[in-house]
Amino acid sequence: METQEVLELLQDVAAKVITPRFRSLSDDQVSEKNPGDLVTVADREAEELITAALTEAYPDALVLGEEASEGDETLLERFREADHAFTVDPVDGTKNFVAGSPLHAVMAAELRGGEVVRSWIWQPQLEAAYVAELGGGAWRNGERLHRPPLGDQLRGITSRRRWLGRALGALKALELTWVCCGVDYPKLVEGEADYALYKKAKPWDHAPGSLLLAEAGGHVGTFDGGAYRPQDEAPRGLVAAAGRATYDLVQGLVGDLPWP
Repeated sequence: METQEVLELLQDVAAKVITPRFRSLSDDQVSEKNPGDLVTVADREAEELITAALTEAYPDALVLGEEASEGDETLLERFREADHAFTVDPVDGTKNFVAGSPLHAVMAAELRGGEVVRSWIWQPQLEAAYVAELGGGAWRNGERLHRPPLGDQLRGITSRRRWLGRALGALKALELTWVCCGVDYPKLVEGEADYALYKKAKPWDHAPGSLLLAEAGGHVGTFDGGAYRPQDEAPRGLVAAAGRATYDLVQGLVGDLPWP
């Protein structure tokens, strides 16, 4: 499938099974996978449709869906070993979606040889499509994206509430993310934050945005100073930054954070 065809797949699925449920979910359409970890009928149906289409187009590729991984303990391990794979996050920001917030997204990424080569983020309520190709740039609704210059003070964000309000060295205190990687990474690219800190690094959450940010001039790496590779074992923490210099600065300070 061409890059545009995959984007249209995500858009079509969102139009069919996600947007009709927006602000219209009944109680029996929402459940918890774990305490506080919500899933909806829209998540499950969207993932099934996207996975089926990708599998038909790429029968030899492994498709790692967030919801499918909950029911198949071997899927994540098989993903780590796959030479050709896709990640699918059918409704990233499910809590936002359930709460009626437009800050949610449908995401996918393609990996070959362990490297993210294409990625897609579709924000249906905001009608914003972010697409990236390795070596081909980052794009929003057909417009090339470049990370803007840094301001006088770095703005850091985190989804981990235990880290909120913490200041790394002389940097400003950490603020809350948009609680959706499919929004966080585009915001980093567009300059509304300069770095983001995450404790968890699920492939379906970070593979799409990591390529988008890198192609716009940013950098994503681990708390330990290594490169972020979605097929590696989950890192201790992840830093997504406006550029390599920002990453190096922040990575050198993350030891100040409380752990675990």
